[in-house]
Amino acid sequence: MQLAVAVSLAIAALAVPVAAHPLAPSLLDVREHADGRLDVTWKTPLLQPSGADLRPELPAHCREASEPVAERDATSISVRWTVDCGKRGIAGQRLRVLGLETTRTDALIRVQLADGRSLRAVRSGGDAAFDVPARRESAGVALDYGRLGAAHILSGPDHLLFVLALLLMVRGRRALLLTVTAFTLGHSVSLSLAVLGFVAIRTGAVEFAVALSILVLANELSRPGAGDLLRRRWARLAFVFGLLHGVGFAGALVAIGFPPQEVPLALFAFNVGIELGQLAFIALVLLVRAALRGHGARGPLWLRGLPAYGIGSLAAFWCIERAAALLR
Repeated sequence: MQLAVAVSLAIAALAVPVAAHPLAPSLLDVREHADGRLDVTWKTPLLQPSGADLRPELPAHCREASEPVAERDATSISVRWTVDCGKRGIAGQRLRVLGLETTRTDALIRVQLADGRSLRAVRSGGDAAFDVPARRESAGVALDYGRLGAAHILSGPDHLLFVLALLLMVRGRRALLLTVTAFTLGHSVSLSLAVLGFVAIRTGAVEFAVALSILVLANELSRPGAGDLLRRRWARLAFVFGLLHGVGFAGALVAIGFPPQEVPLALFAFNVGIELGQLAFIALVLLVRAALRGHGARGPLWLRGLPAYGIGSLAAFWCIERAAALLR
């Protein structure tokens, strides 16, 4: 059990830095917002072929919403401005980099769409246009949002510690299956309702409540006869806590955004990803438990309470930290 706690914290603490790719000689970076506004950055190197006149061309229906602001460093000039493309946005539209046909340089077009898609293309010479796909393929939506769901739960130490507390508390395969099913049903329902706008999301309050739910389970786990409360009301408690955690999951999904035409699919895939990540974590904990049980070693009695007090200490810290953030 002690090793399971350590493993869960190690998983949550893992973070893999992503290094940026080196920029091409010119860069057109477009970031779309849900209301149709675009944040545009056009970056060109100071050293260019003689007579080069490179400039971006956006869709004709887009109108400038702010004056361009130029910045210069040792190697390049960057120009930033905002345009308004309205409800049409830029999905299904064409972007161009004019002037490439007269130079031997390349241009990188980088687009971040409001539906969460991230697109890249390199253009040069006579191939200066980039057609933004109108919508992503359904398989791509499912795969991307499934990965996001799995990554979200596996990188969330609070959710993982809650699941770990359930595993340590519930005894018996049938009881464990029923408890996890109730928790899954609860957070699936609240996640869907919150993402679809039926439930308001107050991120700070939800995060505090999630930490408090972990503290409640840790307190129950530390008591003699741990799990009695849960065994008497397993369905209600697991379902209610699931509702709470689902709203927390929804906050991450809303922040990420989702394709308007594929909301049901993206929501379903995100939920499936959460479940797969949760099942992977449960399988890891059960394997560690089985390995420790196979050794037959029994440590001192105080070691048995270490997981409960470790989980409870972290939960108490999160409660204080998040409560303080709410009062600011």
